[in-house]
Amino acid sequence: MLKTLFVAYLVIASTLTFAKAKDDGSQIQPDNYYPRVKMVTSMGDIIVELDRSRAPITVNNFLRYVDKRSYEDTIFHRIVPEFVVQGGGYDTNFVEKPSFGKIFNESGNGLKNQMYNITMARQDDPHSATRQFFFNMSNNDSLNPGRNWGYTAFGSVVEGYEVLDKMAEVKTDFDPKYGWSDVPVEQVILLKVIVLPPV
Repeated sequence: MLKTLFVAYLVIASTLTFAKAKDDGSQIQPDNYYPRVKMVTSMGDIIVELDRSRAPITVNNFLRYVDKRSYEDTIFHRIVPEFVVQGGGYDTNFVEKPSFGKIFNESGNGLKNQMYNITMARQDDPHSATRQFFFNMSNNDSLNPGRNWGYTAFGSVVEGYEVLDKMAEVKTDFDPKYGWSDVPVEQVILLKVIVLPPV
């Protein structure tokens, strides 16, 4: 009887552990190395093809936030023409959104910070990326790895280039309340992100 209960406990415990381990984004289209997402923004739609084959940690991390609907109604808070369109970290009241924690830097994966690629934002610590991302609005070679860690590119835009081009041209200014530069005067909002069916 005790042996049976012990075996049942092990089965339940292992099932719970497995279920917990599969809540990291890897469970989303697990056999698809190039999942696509549609970003619905206040300025139009952008479709991005993610590269799980080269940046599995980063892609799964991004999909985890998508799955939790954590990017809904966030803002693109930093826009620098011919450089980046950055968002994913703050809601429309400039309140920082919670994160799942830092991830390992995969900048040596062969993907470059070139025009229209999507990349993880981070602090000076190379392994400090959490949820913020940016679109490269130029070939940003300085963000690629060299003697130091670079910034992890993990996908590229396949539709909606003109939307990003419009975003990159919005009027920005210094925000004295938060001490930030390059803040859009009129908010550019990421309304939601949808995982598209495999192609």
